[in-house]
Amino acid sequence: MGQGGEPRRAQAYDGELGAAVARAQDGDETAFAVAYRIVQPGLLGYLRGIVGDDAEDVASDAWLEIARDLGRFKGDGAGFRGWTATIARHRALDHLRRLRVRPRAAVLEQDVVMDLPGPHTTHDQALESLSTARALELVRGLPQDQAEAVLLRVVVGLDGPAAARVLGKRPGAVRTAAHRGLKRLARQLGVADANDAGVTDGGPRTLGDSK
Repeated sequence: MGQGGEPRRAQAYDGELGAAVARAQDGDETAFAVAYRIVQPGLLGYLRGIVGDDAEDVASDAWLEIARDLGRFKGDGAGFRGWTATIARHRALDHLRRLRVRPRAAVLEQDVVMDLPGPHTTHDQALESLSTARALELVRGLPQDQAEAVLLRVVVGLDGPAAARVLGKRPGAVRTAAHRGLKRLARQLGVADANDAGVTDGGPRTLGDSK
């Protein structure tokens, strides 16, 4: 995921997001609402993949912490997406510990599965071939590490190193998990040359990108 070239959808909003966060840190409540509007859809989709139907409650808890600690954040729009994803993941894991259950397999909800990326490589073709219902079925079946890596890269729109920071893993491990997850999806979809599917540490690919 990530072939360089034109900025992808998540990246396209990063300038606006970074500016909104800076204003919000100066006390602009309207700017905070803008930042929320940009970040929340991907964050909620990611949380649905971890805690299922409890995603909205966990997201609310995460945003309370984000608002409380906003003054401590330092970085740009892309950094803010990674920071909020880290907070959301911690709240999700706390929630699961309270329930004493393991993280659920990832689920891509219809509100985050929109137009899919263009066919640049086999894994892109796999994503492009997924209807919403098929995505729900296939991504749900991925091993947890693969599902979470794909969610962070594709739904939240993080690049490889940023996703690795969220997960507390080496970038290579996250890249491998995403590679395997997308390769598995490609194989299940019957995409040719599935063995060549790959994930780089370049810019993120997001569901909803144009070609």
